Amino acid sequence: MKGRVDMVLAGTILALIVGGALVFSSAALGLLARGSTHISSVVFNHFVLGIGLGLFIAAVAYIIDMRTWRALAPYLFGASLVATALVFIPGLGFEHGGGRRWIDLGFTTFQPSELLKIGAVLFAAFYFSQMREETGTWRGIAAFLGIMALPICIMLLQPDFGTLGIITISVFSIFVAAGARARDIGAIMLASIVILGSLSLTPRYSYVYERIDTFFNPAEQNALGDGFQIRQSLIAIGSGGIAGRGFGQGVQKFTYLPEPMGDSIYAVLAEEFGFLGGTTLIGLFLLLAIRGYAVAARAPDLFSGLLAVGLSTYLAGEAFINIAAMLGMAPLTGIPLTFISQGGSAMLVSLAAAGILLHISRRTKNATA
Repeated sequence: MKGRVDMVLAGTILALIVGGALVFSSAALGLLARGSTHISSVVFNHFVLGIGLGLFIAAVAYIIDMRTWRALAPYLFGASLVATALVFIPGLGFEHGGGRRWIDLGFTTFQPSELLKIGAVLFAAFYFSQMREETGTWRGIAAFLGIMALPICIMLLQPDFGTLGIITISVFSIFVAAGARARDIGAIMLASIVILGSLSLTPRYSYVYERIDTFFNPAEQNALGDGFQIRQSLIAIGSGGIAGRGFGQGVQKFTYLPEPMGDSIYAVLAEEFGFLGGTTLIGLFLLLAIRGYAVAARAPDLFSGLLAVGLSTYLAGEAFINIAAMLGMAPLTGIPLTFISQGGSAMLVSLAAAGILLHISRRTKNATA
């Protein structure tokens, strides 16, 4: 069944892309004024490789039939695992900020773990749609653990807990939607907390403990690191007041706010557009999630429905985690703000996911409702 695309969902995504481009442009002024980057690299990486190429990929993803995505899902998952593991090859992958997560392409860099987000979601939707009634048995939890095994190993070696978290909650949402037992859901959540806590106590992953500690004691811990970023973010958000300082008039991006084009871009938006702008953005991502789940509920087949659940969780969940960190409501993770933060790799994959989600909406009943 084919109809018109869900116009509310499409309009929401378009508003996030256009509004995000404006906010990014303003945030970029901060680093440009500091002499930290060049306008040519900013424009090329974000607007040309990110938004430009990303919209083309979204269009391609939109026209690909669901039967093709279903047939390719295992191979795309395998390819994304291999691509993510390429960062460990000397001379190809390189380390930055304590993590080995990027591939040097010469003219730019690429973070292949972004591909793993959509690859894992595709494969989880494919696998759990095959299982059907068996998801509510021990085979369901075994399938979830099997799907997550290799991504966990690769992400721990990089290490990249932020990306691993997004992959986990996206695949987990598919597991839940496919009919997981309540006790299995509880067991996975409890085990995740225990494992994360245990890893944070080891020397290799001590930075995880530091971020958790900073979250609970931002005024006392890591005054020049994560604690500093949280405080400067809250200063920027608070100084925006109700209506903000005005577009381009933010102050913190020029001075002390770390990563104004990356992790902290929500703080730039809130300072310039105030409480009204900040809540509007949250409302847009909430609407994206609601419409995405509505698309999943009306999907013509189980694979499409589960895929819509995973993609909606990935796109909205990533944004909410980023915003919560900037508001001091969650530990810093380093994950980007969907459709807005700097990062060509993240933008490409996010737009590809949006293209697939819009295609699914075109195949549902009452697509324009």
